[in-house]
Amino acid sequence: MNGPIDPNSWQYRQINARAPGLSYLANALINLVEEGHPILVGTADLQYSNGLVRFAQRFPERFTQFGISEQNMVSAAAGMATTGAMPFVATFASFLALLCCEQIRTDVAYSALPVRLIGHHAGISLGFYGTSHHATEDLAIMRSIADLTVVAPADGPQLAAAVKASVNHAQPIYFRIGRGQEPVVYEDGVDFQFGKAIVHGEGSDLTIIACGSMVHPSREAYRALRAAGKSVGLIDMHTIKPLDTKAVLAAAAHSRFILTIEEHNILGGLGGAVAEILADAGSPARLIRHGIRDEYSLIAPPTHLYKHYRLDPAGIEATALEALG
Repeated sequence: MNGPIDPNSWQYRQINARAPGLSYLANALINLVEEGHPILVGTADLQYSNGLVRFAQRFPERFTQFGISEQNMVSAAAGMATTGAMPFVATFASFLALLCCEQIRTDVAYSALPVRLIGHHAGISLGFYGTSHHATEDLAIMRSIADLTVVAPADGPQLAAAVKASVNHAQPIYFRIGRGQEPVVYEDGVDFQFGKAIVHGEGSDLTIIACGSMVHPSREAYRALRAAGKSVGLIDMHTIKPLDTKAVLAAAAHSRFILTIEEHNILGGLGGAVAEILADAGSPARLIRHGIRDEYSLIAPPTHLYKHYRLDPAGIEATALEALG
């Protein structure tokens, strides 16, 4: 099909029906432009996959379609930022974090430019597209780059809140988001502060620390465990860098176990960041890192992959019970 899809067409409606969570991204960016912020947006041939076609149709003069040229897109965004603009550029997380790592490090972060990097369809959410399209290393890569903030919102409302908060954030940011089918955890207008975790509950037996797409299944497991009489806490660690050290140490002070949940390799991501804090503080709390155990992810529908890797509510609950047992 040539040209943009008509918003009234069945194709457009079907695209948005499949990924309702991504509408929050385009809406948040449209709102920022209407408020007078110098927002520019770009993508690498994925405006229908990430929902940014809605922004392109509303503000075509502020939108750039870079085609399949992700590295060029990141470098161009850095150039745009030197003019006083605040560019948001988006592509699959696997391409952004791995393929564009050098451009992010040198052109964006080293230069301290306010570029917002949106890695969507992160983790194993691309399912049948295969291991080359899965992003299970991106948190480790991005958090190792100096002066780069790393955020993994749990759902659409939290993503919108983080995008809104970013206009007052001087550092470049990597946003790690899913495919827009994540169940809603928060209401619209949820409060968001970079580096400040959201504590859903405290427990003396175990505290679950989750990020991104894993917050919802972790909350379901947390509720089931508490209903079964376990003293369990839950923390949404939406900012991976800078991590909320106080929240981690507070949980470690009153819980025997800390269980990190991430749709990512257990090396270098959320679990690694929490391990560093506990080790530096000499905490006696036992840490269990739960995610993909240092392997290349399998190929299957996302729902099957979550079950296989025990990243669904039942799998998280079982992992917690094994720790407590």
